[in-house]
Amino acid sequence: MLFLGLMLRGLKIGGRAAVIVPDGVLFGSSKAHVQIRKEIIDGHQLRAVISMPSGVFKPYAGVSTAILIFTRTDSGGTDKVWFYDMKADGYSLDDKRQEIADNDIDDIVSRFRHPDGEADRKRTDRSFFVPVSDIIGNNYDLSINRYKEVIHEEKFYDKPAVIIAKIKELDEARQQNLADLEKLLEESL
Repeated sequence: MLFLGLMLRGLKIGGRAAVIVPDGVLFGSSKAHVQIRKEIIDGHQLRAVISMPSGVFKPYAGVSTAILIFTRTDSGGTDKVWFYDMKADGYSLDDKRQEIADNDIDDIVSRFRHPDGEADRKRTDRSFFVPVSDIIGNNYDLSINRYKEVIHEEKFYDKPAVIIAKIKELDEARQQNLADLEKLLEESL
């Protein structure tokens, strides 16, 4: 958090920074956590929060991280913040970090560079804007989970009696197959 303050002071007015921070910086409730987020949002311009999955920095660290992109203005300017929920960076998220096909980086860059296409996205999408009033109302919490809406798919299951009947059918078929196998073994001897 001290480094965030140091970066803000080191930037010239109009200077931009992209900083990787542990997730705790986004939602920590201590006075220092809230104060640095408040300073970035109220005193400068927070442009984006890109949430990265845990494992991106393995084998060195397994914590979840995020990228904060902000501009020093000394006069505010944050009216909305763009959030992106990154799922993959082109490498597996285990200690081996082997190359895989899934990679969101090109999509992140494309969407960030074309904010006009982001305006109508819903909070169920991979990326979306959040008005600064919502962030202030949540005590300057920048965790994407605070704003992302999750749609739960309703699942229907058979009644227990139906499941038990299916298990009995499978068991009868298994017993018949076992009897057939034993018969074949007896005939071959």
